[in-house]
Amino acid sequence: MEKRKLGTSSVEASVITFGAWAIGGWMWGGADRKEALDAIKASFDQGVTTIDTAPAYGQGLSEEIVGEAIRGIARDKIQLLTKYGLRWDTTEGEYFFKSKDTAGLEIHMYKLASKKSIVKECEDSLRRLKTDYIDLYQIHWPDGTTPVSETMEAMQRLLEQGKIKAAGVCNYSVSQMEEAEKTLSLVSNQVPYSMVFRDIEQDVIPYAIKHNKAIIAYSPLQRGLLTGKIKPGHQFNEGDTRDGNVFYSHENINRVNLFLEKLKPLAKEKKATLGQLVIRWTIEQPGITIALVGARNSQQAIENARANNIHFSQDEMKFISRELNKIVLIK
Repeated sequence: MEKRKLGTSSVEASVITFGAWAIGGWMWGGADRKEALDAIKASFDQGVTTIDTAPAYGQGLSEEIVGEAIRGIARDKIQLLTKYGLRWDTTEGEYFFKSKDTAGLEIHMYKLASKKSIVKECEDSLRRLKTDYIDLYQIHWPDGTTPVSETMEAMQRLLEQGKIKAAGVCNYSVSQMEEAEKTLSLVSNQVPYSMVFRDIEQDVIPYAIKHNKAIIAYSPLQRGLLTGKIKPGHQFNEGDTRDGNVFYSHENINRVNLFLEKLKPLAKEKKATLGQLVIRWTIEQPGITIALVGARNSQQAIENARANNIHFSQDEMKFISRELNKIVLIK
């Protein structure tokens, strides 16, 4: 499995990283714990040594499952990426949205990145993950109620204490990254990026390339849409936030599937799935360091990891780009 360094840090991550959002069940219509454990273990066996999780994914459940799954693996053989700044257990900070937890109970999410909150969250994550340090600690979403300098000062303290090895952000604009850099040198920005959602190519990626920041791409399969397995009329489980999302409208599913039909001959030639082609394309894009890919079971995990073995010629990349440029989604 190819490894890439996260910015100027010493952390080297597997180019395909296990994204642990779905295994927390939250906003994905539930998940099976045993299958989630098997998925992480199967992923590791395929060379995926990096796992990205967050307290918010199942309100601690995802981190707990990750901590259980890596038991018995030498700590220096795995990289743990987690987050802070999205709280469901307080009414402090900036109100974000309401949702339902894995038991169907309504929860209210707040963006909070104060120094006191970060210290608490870090200790909670270390406990759930059953580790004494986090490889990359990231703010989950910008918090408009806390000065960026306060947030970054807390991160600097955690670095000095050895509780984290590197500091990053998620969902930050270029201006927000520039503000953070006045206090702390960031190594990464985790942002949404896929074949059909490429907004960051305009400013975030050029900034990252210029300043040697890693880009961690999440939702590269557009939450399943780019696998070709979602057809018009697909019924999502209760609590799955893809239901009603514009990407999964009848027309957009049709348009994406027409594009994927064009890729099927290439996939057949590579002896690969459409999802594997999409993952490989993602990590080949300029400025993209690693791609987070979720899996609910071991079969999906193995399939995702094997995208590492695919290689494209220049002509094949040009072909994909030409077909991509023909897609116009309704937003």
